[in-house]
Amino acid sequence: MTDSSALLLAKQLKELQKNPVDGFSAGLLNDNIYEWEILVMGAPDTLYEGGFFKAIMTFPRDYPIMPPTLKFVTEMFHPNVYPDGTVCISILHPPGDDKYGYEDASERWSPVHTVETILLSVISMLSSPNDESPANIEAAKEFRQDYPQFKKKVQRMVQRTVDML
Repeated sequence: MTDSSALLLAKQLKELQKNPVDGFSAGLLNDNIYEWEILVMGAPDTLYEGGFFKAIMTFPRDYPIMPPTLKFVTEMFHPNVYPDGTVCISILHPPGDDKYGYEDASERWSPVHTVETILLSVISMLSSPNDESPANIEAAKEFRQDYPQFKKKVQRMVQRTVDML
C-alpha cells in the first residue's frame, strides 16, 4: 500500500481499533482497505435502540478528496436511507455547491471528515430523520403522516436484527 488514500484509511482503521467509539464497529471486508464492514448499534432512546445494522462503506481511490458511500446490507427503513440501503446524508455528498440549492457547500463532504465523523453522523441520522429531503419517500411519508405505523415497522425491523444474531 503506497498510495496516500490507502495509508490514510489504514491509519483511521488503526485509530478506531485502538480507541473504539460507542455505537459502531468497523473492520475490513475481504482484507480490502477500500471496503469496510460496519456494524451500527441502534442508539439508546431511539426507535432503532437494540438493533444491529450491518453496512458496507466503500471508499474511492481519491479519498479523502471525495466521500465514501455507505450502504446498509441489513434491512433499514428510514427517511434518509434509499430502499436499496444507500445512506443519503449531506456529508456523503460530493464537495461543492448543491446543484439543487438544498445544501450549502459547508454541509457537504470535506476532506476533514473521517470514518468516525461519518459514522457518528449516521448514528445521529438514525435518531433524527430529515424528512424534508427524503431518500425513501415511503418512509418519510409514513414518518410524517402515520408515526405509530412507522414506529411499529421500525420496531419489527429492529427485532429481526436481534433474531439474526
